[in-house]
Amino acid sequence: MEDQQAPQPTVGDAKVITLCGSSRFEAEFTEVNQRLTMEGCVVISLGMFSLPELPDYDWTTDRSDLKGRLGGVHFQKIRMADEVYIVDPGGYVGESTQREIAYAESLGKLVRYLSRERLARTGDGPKSESDQPEEAEAKDQQDQDQEGK
Repeated sequence: MEDQQAPQPTVGDAKVITLCGSSRFEAEFTEVNQRLTMEGCVVISLGMFSLPELPDYDWTTDRSDLKGRLGGVHFQKIRMADEVYIVDPGGYVGESTQREIAYAESLGKLVRYLSRERLARTGDGPKSESDQPEEAEAKDQQDQDQEGK
């Protein structure tokens, strides 16, 4: 058998970009994923935007372990990337995304932000009240309160 080596990157290989942000921004993730793909990038996104319904499985009893496993997988996605793109409509960045940004920066990854690019393109701030960081933070607190019940 011949020795096989991993393919070596060549000049012009596509840039690998991992998307980070709140899973509640599914439409924005789709928009960014499509745009970056059309620009010739390899895009790594969230594996799911909500927990799947599985027969005979109670996600609530596994929530902390699940969250840890999914976070670990996402950190691996960050390690695989050339850069990280934060999907942050209106500038909203939650706790998990803040940890991901810190991790990416600790690895020396370039971190780009949807909100900053929109602002640079248009000169405008958030497009709607639902994009306001304060409202998203209040929604986060409501979600956390619901989970605690």
